[in-house]
Amino acid sequence: MQTTLPLPQLQISELNVSHIRIAYFIMVHHKVEVFKAMFEKIYTRDQVYLIHIDRKAKAETTEEIQLHSAQFPNVYILDSMNVVSGGFSMIQAELNAMEFLLNVNKEWDYFINLSGEDYPLKSQNIIRKFLTANKGRNYFFYYDQKFYRPDTLQRIQNHFTELAYMISSLVYKREFMKGVIPFIGGKWFIFTRETCAFLTNNKRVMDFEDYYLHTFLPAESFFQTVLMNTSFHDIIVNDDKRAVFEKSLFQNKQDTLNYIEDLKSGNKLFIRKINNKTDESILRYIEESFLYPLPEIDEVERELRRDDRYNN
Repeated sequence: MQTTLPLPQLQISELNVSHIRIAYFIMVHHKVEVFKAMFEKIYTRDQVYLIHIDRKAKAETTEEIQLHSAQFPNVYILDSMNVVSGGFSMIQAELNAMEFLLNVNKEWDYFINLSGEDYPLKSQNIIRKFLTANKGRNYFFYYDQKFYRPDTLQRIQNHFTELAYMISSLVYKREFMKGVIPFIGGKWFIFTRETCAFLTNNKRVMDFEDYYLHTFLPAESFFQTVLMNTSFHDIIVNDDKRAVFEKSLFQNKQDTLNYIEDLKSGNKLFIRKINNKTDESILRYIEESFLYPLPEIDEVERELRRDDRYNN
């Protein structure tokens, strides 16, 4: 007999909000229980969820996630790809996800990519209020690659080939795209629906795809370079709204306390790499502050201050 898994607990306030709707794209390849804990916290009936299970995942992992997802009418499974570390396949999966979600649902306003090991710092009600107040802006980290990260230019100035499970060691030099400024940043972002439609339907983007198909680690530079070289650069906030928990950075209790203070004073929406081995005080803070409103931070003013600091 098929076991019915418990449905996530939903708050009434989160079922009747008039805020923007989010399309979540979640990439999973292991740690099913961690994924389920995250999913329970981000699920609402009026949003849409798309899950990609890496083709390399174990059969039992794939089966368990599919069984779990089948309970929800607004959860979909994307055709599985073999995502190669350092290759374009991660970008391709995200572009496929955007196209799928644009076609399957016309009511979402924002696309958020997550890994199966991410976790929300705030309730969906709070996250959606934040995005409603800042509607029209895109969120991700970006830096002028030549100026701030010249050490990474070999990733785009060499021609790389993605194989079935790795990047070929056979590389050769080539010219970068003419008239294009390369940018670099991170893998995580929050995009408007209009941005996703541009990325999946604009012919100019295809030129970027053709070039970045043969670069190394394009997941950290493709979207940054495309959007910063088009009219979309005016609506980007240089922040991916993720806090990152790296265990190696915490040497003593004071480090943990400082980290919690940073979480309190910031307006991050998600945290990466959290699990049951994380320091209990951090887990407790996340749980206790989950329904606390975000601090008031002027995104534009902070952006101007950051630009001034870089220019000096």
